[in-house]
Amino acid sequence: MASGARAHAPYYFVPGPSKWPLVGGIALTFFGFGLASWFNGASFGPYLFAIFLAILAYMMVGWFSQVARESEGGLYSDRVDVSFRWSMSWFIFSEVMFFAAFFGALFYARSITMPWLGDLDHRSILWPDFQAVWPHAGPAGVVEPFQTIGPWPIPTINTLLLLTSGVTLTIAHHAIKDNKRGPLTFWLFLTVLLGVIFLGFQAYEYMHAYKDLNLRLDSGIFGSTFFMLTGFHGFHVTVGAIMLSVVLFRVLKGHFDSENHFAFEAAAWYWHFVDVVWLGLYVVVYWL
Repeated sequence: MASGARAHAPYYFVPGPSKWPLVGGIALTFFGFGLASWFNGASFGPYLFAIFLAILAYMMVGWFSQVARESEGGLYSDRVDVSFRWSMSWFIFSEVMFFAAFFGALFYARSITMPWLGDLDHRSILWPDFQAVWPHAGPAGVVEPFQTIGPWPIPTINTLLLLTSGVTLTIAHHAIKDNKRGPLTFWLFLTVLLGVIFLGFQAYEYMHAYKDLNLRLDSGIFGSTFFMLTGFHGFHVTVGAIMLSVVLFRVLKGHFDSENHFAFEAAAWYWHFVDVVWLGLYVVVYWL
């Protein structure tokens, strides 16, 4: 991310070789092995996943810091700023496609597959007591009975937290455009804090689902889609909180002004995207 506009360079800056893509690849390797091991009951799985999170945070902070130094050093021109904006736009678009695929999987399973299976001769093709209802746990004895999570209280509280964080971030944006660094710091810090509280509530919800409701990742198609959607979104909230934390650190160091603050804008775009996705999750997963 760049503050985008200490645009003194008369040329298009091309950075030299960087270690950060390799570090990101190593993080994703730990992510794959850690998650697969964790899901299959290996005791070391959670530790591999924790290593992934640590490397991810290291990569993001290190990479953003390098770009910040380049930006503050006057290496970026207006054309580089345009490149950053296009890159962030396409990145968010790719994330939209990810979530569209996951929402599509949920819609297909619930609204297309279930009615179709209900029209079949389930006694001869499926099992005698099959019922085309959602959520579906599969035949008896294959998936343990579970309960679903309703919209109240934690999902609704989390919705209010994210909506409020969108408001506080917008106030911070107005503050940075007015060069009011005190309000900017306060509202940006509050946004990060709300994101962290959201993650805490979601972690509690997961523990409640596993221990009290017996709702697990292997709880049929419902469990798979529930944890896929909410977990992927929670990961994005984590990434967004890291991005905003880096921006907050730069604000405390005196970076940015009313005209030059694309790093803030990029993090804000991402955060608002996360907010919108959660609203879809809240309605489709918890209400419908």
